[in-house]
Amino acid sequence: MAEEYDLVILGAGTGGYVAAIRAAQHGMKVAVVEKEKLGGTCLHKGCIPSKALLRSAEVFATTKRSEDFGVVTSDVHLDFKKVQERKNSIVDQLHRGVKHLMKKGKIDVFEGIGRILGPSIFSPTPGTISVERTDGLENTMLIPQYVLIATGSSPRSLPGLDPDGQYVLTSDHALALEQLPSSILIVGGGVIGIEWASMLSDFGVDVTVIEFAEQILPTEDADIAKEAAKLLKKKGIKIVTNARVLPETLEKNQKVTIRADLNGAEQTFLADKLLLAVGRSPNINNIGLENTDIQLENGAIKVNEYGQTKESHMYAIGDVIGGLQLAHVASHEGIIAVDHLARKKPEPIDYNTIPKCIYSSPEMASVGLTETQAKEQGFKIKVGSFPFKAVGKALVYGDAEGFVKVIANADNNDLLGVHMIGPHVTDLISEATLAKVLDAAHFEVAEMIHPHPTLSEVIGEAALAVDGLAIHS
Repeated sequence: MAEEYDLVILGAGTGGYVAAIRAAQHGMKVAVVEKEKLGGTCLHKGCIPSKALLRSAEVFATTKRSEDFGVVTSDVHLDFKKVQERKNSIVDQLHRGVKHLMKKGKIDVFEGIGRILGPSIFSPTPGTISVERTDGLENTMLIPQYVLIATGSSPRSLPGLDPDGQYVLTSDHALALEQLPSSILIVGGGVIGIEWASMLSDFGVDVTVIEFAEQILPTEDADIAKEAAKLLKKKGIKIVTNARVLPETLEKNQKVTIRADLNGAEQTFLADKLLLAVGRSPNINNIGLENTDIQLENGAIKVNEYGQTKESHMYAIGDVIGGLQLAHVASHEGIIAVDHLARKKPEPIDYNTIPKCIYSSPEMASVGLTETQAKEQGFKIKVGSFPFKAVGKALVYGDAEGFVKVIANADNNDLLGVHMIGPHVTDLISEATLAKVLDAAHFEVAEMIHPHPTLSEVIGEAALAVDGLAIHS
């Protein structure tokens, strides 16, 4: 049995299902192939469940200091089973929403593993999709005019530190924990590692982060990373940098023991569990790429600015093409790819205007260049920063740690980058992102009237600080 489609999408994660909806809006006949659940990693094993847990951790930590707000409580304790139930409820609700969107768009959903076949009786070019059905039925053949690969990524492991789900965990395992460990080692101090460190610490777990680089959050602005380390240590999290984990030293016997090389000196670490947070790898295996002329680069599918591969009728988006592995990036890449194959002449994505968020406590967010990147690219810069402790709403809110940093081009005042750490900055970053998209000058951001009292005032003050004109400092 073979069915014809205008577009078949491999993977129904955030990028895949958004692309499917866009294609349906263009009047195309669309099918998506998903081996697990609609919504993919972001909905079921990433963004949403982890943020639900982070929110519970935040509420628990705030409740424990409720007397600071004049609210006296007693017997504050954590019911982790209910925490997990709340997380699952949110995921289920959103999952139902995605299924509704597929029905609304008349998008066919095939549950199973999709593989790209080479030229065959169905098509003279590669692209026919064979779906190995999870329901045990005979393989279904889908004959598309276009193919969009959106197969995402999986947690990366280290040689000798193979996840077993009991002692050595990936984020997938951690999300399914039925009870919290008393202590945990987190190998990797990037975004995923720091979010888990913050969450677990707020839940009362003894956390140690082991990072290979000189600073945690190696891709973030150095000032932000430094402030983050200070505030995380204040929470009781132990942070070890310049540390090379020695996988061959792993021991599992009721607890986990590992040793790391710290500039020539070995140090031993012991905990109940070890969480691997060393990034994610594109899912490129077992999808039939060998039957095409699609090229790979650093283990990811190589595409042009529209997501088009060397096979002109095949596109790829999201984590599988490397780059910024963010759900909102995958979604927009999906829209651009579909608009391009539909001949709508979309504008390519300017990746320098994409906001990045870290949902730890404290939160962090950024858009544009770091100070180091701006200097390396030859810009003459001027920098301003402003602390939350000077913002009335932050004091009212009860969280006044952190600051906003604005980097501007000294030659023409163009905004080069904005970096934030502090309360609700993952929401505040959108203002800075809009300014970057519109190629605004820092003084134009400063001239915008920010309502008082709000946390957003910190952005206006930081923009003023670039020229030494901050009012409340």
